Amino acid sequence: MPKRLGLLHDLIPTAKVIGLLVNPNDPRAEIQSKDIQDAAQALGIRIHVLNASSENEIDSAFADLLQLRAGALIVGTGDFFSRRREQVAALCAQNRIPAIYQYRFFVRVGGLMSYGASLTEAYRLAGIYTGRVLRGEKPADLPVARPTRFELVINLKTAKALELSIPSGMLAIADEVIE
Repeated sequence: MPKRLGLLHDLIPTAKVIGLLVNPNDPRAEIQSKDIQDAAQALGIRIHVLNASSENEIDSAFADLLQLRAGALIVGTGDFFSRRREQVAALCAQNRIPAIYQYRFFVRVGGLMSYGASLTEAYRLAGIYTGRVLRGEKPADLPVARPTRFELVINLKTAKALELSIPSGMLAIADEVIE
């Protein structure tokens, strides 16, 4: 989450208020909020946490975001927002709010950019671990694996619609640029 905030800050350094959309029913929401608040303090940014656990609450959160005049949005992790990616990306586009997400599939449906662990790599590793268990290894004996490959995906069409210029350095490190 702090890396997402940093990327968003690099893209929109004038944004002094940034929204964080989280599902309060997700056990990671509190940790995400704290991590972002700590990182934001170092950058001189104010984070406003917006809670949503239903489609109607997502709409309400965007209304609050507009009232705050937030310069950007970070969408929290979790299956709830992943299943509603079209709704969230459409609301960002409709309200001209630059946003960053965890997964690339948000960017494929019109989101501005994503930064997060590679799902392809995670599924590959899960397959390897499954194979090891099927060959008789005990799951408790397998080492805990953390993501090692992270992906930055940028949608230039969305950036253009938001009248944002993506820095060449950011484009250079992107794993995928959607035009």
